Amino acid sequence: MVRRPQLIPWRTAGRVSEEQASADDVVREIGWVFNNETGNRLHLEQFTSTGDHEIFAYLNAFELPTDDLAQQTLVEIGSGIGRMTSGFTKVFGHVIACDLDAAFLERCRQTVAKLGIVEHLRTCHVADGRMLPVADNQADLTFSYITLQHCQRDDALSLVGEAARVTKPGGHIALNFRTWTPIDVFLWPLGKITRALWRVPGLGPWLARRRLASRLGWQANRLSPDKVSNYLDGLTERFATRTIYHSPHRKLAERSDAELRTFEGVHRSHWWLVAERL
Repeated sequence: MVRRPQLIPWRTAGRVSEEQASADDVVREIGWVFNNETGNRLHLEQFTSTGDHEIFAYLNAFELPTDDLAQQTLVEIGSGIGRMTSGFTKVFGHVIACDLDAAFLERCRQTVAKLGIVEHLRTCHVADGRMLPVADNQADLTFSYITLQHCQRDDALSLVGEAARVTKPGGHIALNFRTWTPIDVFLWPLGKITRALWRVPGLGPWLARRRLASRLGWQANRLSPDKVSNYLDGLTERFATRTIYHSPHRKLAERSDAELRTFEGVHRSHWWLVAERL
């Protein structure tokens, strides 16, 4: 398997999670990897409650079908230790949680067993970081939040194709991306330097556990709506409608292939693609 420097803090956090005695300890040690919160008093219920809230915020904002979720299957790309997965299992009849770190998936199962419905859960290890071990046409909804920006560009686009493949006709994809902002003039070169430092023996493992260094280095790509749309156009799977959601504080150029909508819950450096598969 190709070694990818942007995955080093994920692998490191996975090893750290294996060293902890409880899920609460995992959240206190590496919770910030998934939702920017850290602290000695943070516990698992607080951690997952933020995900529970976001699930319905996004389903409603994206106007996705919600009348028969108990009979639907959701594929989550980048589950981590289950911040949103737990809530998904309480809403969807079947949840396939995918992540590149096996230790995260084990903790994800523990999180769901405690706070969700573990009988609704299946975990899938994305060992190569780009291909989902999921059969074609499985998902009513394929969802990914703050994951695709951490992949190399080609891996992220491969996962977009995988999302299209595993989503059944009539189903939807809801995928979150990061795009360019003026501050990237500074952040992009700093990120490349950080990823190089992660490879330095002795310094790398220590640096990979630091919050600021990880936030700089893990943002491994910036994908514009044009780039993702062009990639979708080249796939076998076709999409009937495409909607791009962005921050009301960020203006995007009008498009002929997608409707633009704003949502206050979108960070100004992020955007979402929501599309229905034909």
